[in-house]
Amino acid sequence: MIHQSKAVVLLSGGLDSATSAAIALSQGYHLIALSLRYGQRHEKELAAAKNIAKALDITEHYIVEVNLAQWGGSALTDTALTLPQGGINPNIIPSTYVPGRNTVFIAIALSLAEAKGATAIFLGINAVDYSGYPDCRPDYLQAYQRLANLSSKAGIEGHAPQLIAPLINDSKVDIVRRAVSLGVPIEDTWSCYQGGEKPCGLCDSCRIRDRALIEAGYPELATFG
Repeated sequence: MIHQSKAVVLLSGGLDSATSAAIALSQGYHLIALSLRYGQRHEKELAAAKNIAKALDITEHYIVEVNLAQWGGSALTDTALTLPQGGINPNIIPSTYVPGRNTVFIAIALSLAEAKGATAIFLGINAVDYSGYPDCRPDYLQAYQRLANLSSKAGIEGHAPQLIAPLINDSKVDIVRRAVSLGVPIEDTWSCYQGGEKPCGLCDSCRIRDRALIEAGYPELATFG
């Protein structure tokens, strides 16, 4: 279905959010990008977000500061905590979970969407590879949609922005293939949890990404490809 309306995309700089943005563009939305500087140790993802927005010809891009690192609680915002490298355990919420992150981010996206008259918000959240995160599940998104319908002027008038997570049930391999088919500049995306000049190749995010790139047939795009 082709749309001629605006959508906000939460653009972190990673592969998933970039692919979500490309999907929205393929459906005809005019995109407004939103990125958050929340005190993440891997702030390099914001530079990646800028490059992706440019590559996808998204000219309206907001970078908002919400310093969740002030109170820590996550290995992504507190350098005293060790980043996990042992793989994802579906029965344990990993230390990279940032308390309230998606709840805060979506709230800001809803404010931006309503102010700009956007009809949708595209999210790169995924419940498959990051199954430990409670705020990446379909039932979380459904509950948030109900809140969006109730909490805004647009919602009361019957046209609250729709929360769309096109990758929520995809495997990482599926996401890589969709990214390639849509022309996403995968080499410009940043997934590493470390804040170094180059991806570490060791953190869980790097390992998941590299494994998917190799399995999808693009080993040259992996960290040590």
